[in-house]
Amino acid sequence: MHLIRAANRWVSYQDRKSVSRALREVYTAPNEDTARASLDAFEASELGQKYPQSVKVWRDAWERFIPFLQFPPAARRVLYTTNSIESLNAELRKATRNRGQFPNDTAALKTLWLMICNIEDKRAAQRAKKAKRAIECNGYVEGAKATGWKQAINQLAVAYPDRFADYL
Repeated sequence: MHLIRAANRWVSYQDRKSVSRALREVYTAPNEDTARASLDAFEASELGQKYPQSVKVWRDAWERFIPFLQFPPAARRVLYTTNSIESLNAELRKATRNRGQFPNDTAALKTLWLMICNIEDKRAAQRAKKAKRAIECNGYVEGAKATGWKQAINQLAVAYPDRFADYL
């Protein structure tokens, strides 16, 4: 998502949809070779000629982008936008930075767990307020809707069994 925004920074407003549509072929490609061919085709197209800086953004970030192509398609859709993940990580960094040091690993894990619960409660309250719904007071939090999350988890568990064994 950040790469697309960075590429669109150089594109005029009326062409953003068409450029994004053309670049979709790059980030939805099944493998690196197809993605590179799609980027080359975009560069040779009228839009690529009109906005060479957008192509340069993709070329400069290529080495950081290609590991994304190794994930299965369902996992890519979930990982595609990381704003909520980045927001959560920022909140967790803030919580640990403000506390200084922890006496042991368990204390750090408890602090992080409580912060995650607190953050999710705030987000659930915001979602409930927007939808004019009351939050149930049973300790469970209404989660954000992530389309295809179950399929992505299944594909990631198959691809990385050693990382998922402890958590499933």
